[in-house]
Amino acid sequence: MNLKGLRVMGIDPGLTRCGLSVVEAGHGRAVIPISVGIVRTPATAELPERLLRLSTGVNQWMDDYRPDVVAVERVFERGNVSTVIHTAHASGVLVLAAAQRGIPVHMYTPSEVKKAVSGNGRADKKQMTAMITRILGLAEPPQPADAADALALAVCHCWRAPLLARTAALLNSEGTKK
Repeated sequence: MNLKGLRVMGIDPGLTRCGLSVVEAGHGRAVIPISVGIVRTPATAELPERLLRLSTGVNQWMDDYRPDVVAVERVFERGNVSTVIHTAHASGVLVLAAAQRGIPVHMYTPSEVKKAVSGNGRADKKQMTAMITRILGLAEPPQPADAADALALAVCHCWRAPLLARTAALLNSEGTKK
């Protein structure tokens, strides 16, 4: 299944730094970078203000780039409960922005993204940044790591979208046969 032209927004949720990217699926496994950046919030600001800043930033990106689908890193336990809770708050705001526009959201664990992009589910940040730079033909590695992670999420979805579409079509056809 060819999804050429599919516009994917990758989001690496974070309360201090949230990575955002937009790519477009090309022919086969080709992926075309459109934009990459981050939304920052000051650690000294209160939680509601920080979430508002994230919301404003992601909404602006969605308005500017009009993605067809959003790929978000699934929140996982990192050992620091406070970090997990803050990331979960951020993720909720980011997913809500897509839902308000009717944009489908797909969530991927870090190991799923690493496996899809590098072939190694335990790849480190340096390996992932090098792979994303190479895959997208970037002149320089995206900085900071949150931006590279957002690109990796978008690429992961571009490469997984054909299988997801075939699976959904199969499930729909099975449902109509009954």
